[in-house]
Amino acid sequence: MAAKTAVLNRGTEISGPSIIFSSIRGKTALSATLLTLALAGCSTTNTTSDMITVDRAQGSQENIASLSTVINSSPNDPEGYNVRGTAYGRAGEFSRALNDFNRAIQINPQFYQAYANRALVYRNMGKPVEAANDYNRALQINANYDVAYIGRGNIYRQAGRTNEAFNDFSKAIDLDTTDGRAYHNRGLIYQLRGQHAQAIEDFAKAISLSPNSAEPYNGRGISYVALNDDDNAFADFNHAIELNDKLAESWANQALVYERRGDKARAYKSYSHAIRLDPNYKPAQDGAARTRATS
Repeated sequence: MAAKTAVLNRGTEISGPSIIFSSIRGKTALSATLLTLALAGCSTTNTTSDMITVDRAQGSQENIASLSTVINSSPNDPEGYNVRGTAYGRAGEFSRALNDFNRAIQINPQFYQAYANRALVYRNMGKPVEAANDYNRALQINANYDVAYIGRGNIYRQAGRTNEAFNDFSKAIDLDTTDGRAYHNRGLIYQLRGQHAQAIEDFAKAISLSPNSAEPYNGRGISYVALNDDDNAFADFNHAIELNDKLAESWANQALVYERRGDKARAYKSYSHAIRLDPNYKPAQDGAARTRATS
């Protein structure tokens, strides 16, 4: 989740889901249209949940020098390369990260965490096929590695292979993962299937595992809207804004509830704020166009 930002570590990945917008209680023709737009948005405009949040300090000369000293003292220990590769990855220096993960795997071909870390870097480089291959290799080595199921599930989901994604997220959950992304992303698939009660359960679990993440609140709010529960949806969207007021999705979601309530002036204000945060966010653009005349 966006809240669980990318963390390249020994047994973890650099990632965290990001979700999207919507809300409505369809009674009028307008409401029905808005609900369709909202639910379509959650299936097509989701941002990736495996994007590295770049932290340049991780690649600072001091940090890399310290990690290189560890490697120099034990040049045949793959862990040192994996840790330095993690630092490079978090700093956005993907080529150097790949070099270190390659070396770690060369020393220990059974180092499944390094495969998963390399997979995440590949994903951030726009190479999903290479990433999927690495997740597959990690799972061949350790069939109980929840991180790899979640990572591969994200690749499947974004490729539209939702059944396979659902199975991977469910497998991670069956393994008692404490990574809220598994529940969050499975919740998105439940939404696509129109199974909103199940989606709400999964988003609630994601929230319990990552209470400071805005995205699961947005996700749960979308399903509340689909079930005509605008009050709970509005509360979730507002809390998402409290947690992270920089997400255009949250403001557009809030605006949609205002719009459904007939308060187009406030809706336009929130849509406009979403556009300021992300000028290319189409749900906000469309919402602003619908409500501009009465603002």
